[in-house]
Amino acid sequence: MKNIILKAENISKQYRLGQVGTGTIKHDFNRFWHKIRGKEDPYLKVGAVNDRSSKGKEEYVWALRDINFEVQEGEVLGIIGKNGAGKSTLLKILSRVTSPTTGVIKTKGRIASLLEVGTGFHPELTGRENIYLNGAILGMTRAEITAKLDEIVEFSGCEMYIDTPTKRYSSGMTVRLAFAVAAHLEPDILVVDEVLAVGDAEFQKKAIDKMKDISTGNGRTVLFVSHNMASIQNLCTRVMLLNNGVVDVIGDTENVISYYLKKFRNEEVAQELSLRTDRKGDGSLKFLDYWFENFDCERIHIIPSGIAYIMVLKIENTSKSHVHNIRISVGIDDDQARRITIYSNDLTNQLISFDSHETKLIKIFVPTNPFQSGHYYFTLFASQDGSVSDWVMNAGSFEVENGDFFNTGRVIPVNQGHILVKHEFY
Repeated sequence: MKNIILKAENISKQYRLGQVGTGTIKHDFNRFWHKIRGKEDPYLKVGAVNDRSSKGKEEYVWALRDINFEVQEGEVLGIIGKNGAGKSTLLKILSRVTSPTTGVIKTKGRIASLLEVGTGFHPELTGRENIYLNGAILGMTRAEITAKLDEIVEFSGCEMYIDTPTKRYSSGMTVRLAFAVAAHLEPDILVVDEVLAVGDAEFQKKAIDKMKDISTGNGRTVLFVSHNMASIQNLCTRVMLLNNGVVDVIGDTENVISYYLKKFRNEEVAQELSLRTDRKGDGSLKFLDYWFENFDCERIHIIPSGIAYIMVLKIENTSKSHVHNIRISVGIDDDQARRITIYSNDLTNQLISFDSHETKLIKIFVPTNPFQSGHYYFTLFASQDGSVSDWVMNAGSFEVENGDFFNTGRVIPVNQGHILVKHEFY
């Protein structure tokens, strides 16, 4: 049995809403008075649940509450959850950036953290100087850093700019160098937050492969926070789901991801589209509603494989001016958050325009439903001249049932992949 390298016992973190610091003199004195009398901090008994979607009515909030888990040596633990669930707060506690309000963290060995872009980097120092600075912060000697220097620079891909001050680096270059330092200075525990999302696809794959080598080849431990379920699935041996500051579930990667996607994505798509507040963009266009129709223009809720269907989008131009060159895209994902395909007028080279304050129906005609049986989600995106107008993740969903895709008189069996393609043998 492997050794336990990290153990969290009853970890909680409390913050005071609307204040910077620990509070007022009155609160500090009250805490001190309870402490010298041997009593518990009175403010640990109060506090709202960490639900960012609700308006705070309490003076204090629990960012984390009673977190307990263990991590074995060589394990890769994924930490997932919605924005505001407490993931980054937990990693800051584990990295000793901040201390817990209650509870204790027990660790063995050195911890290296990559929590934010450029953490521990001085913008006026060159990339080379920051490697030595960051290495020293992680407890490495100058000789140890020098021995790894060429490997770090090569991995980062920043060799041309290594003697340039990092204030001139892009965010992607900074992440590359910061990750290269953290990964190559051989920490016992590597803590990585969502920052890898800043890098390009090639570097993200490179970083994932490096973390695999760290855990499997060198027997070191990785704690990895990400919203990219494909990365979590590819890298992690176990996953912990946080919800409103508490552990919802911890266990097998596949099972926890499926539970998470089903639970939270269904909560999102259940909301009326026009009332969704978790949208991005300047608001010049707004998705109001959607539905599906068959070839007879009748609304349908289940789409059989192989039939023709129409996706209808109700969109409002909220601006006072005529808008043109509008790009409308629909990204379709499977139930594991993997992108299956995309519908876009940019691909079909069809222009869309709106008069001022106009609300219109945009129809997307699909001559043959190519999807196999299952539940699918879609993201809506609208832009004008490169500027995002409206962007709603998991805006809706639809169900596909097996159908006679090839017109052979029989229904296509399940487990034949996500996409069906018309074909013939000669």
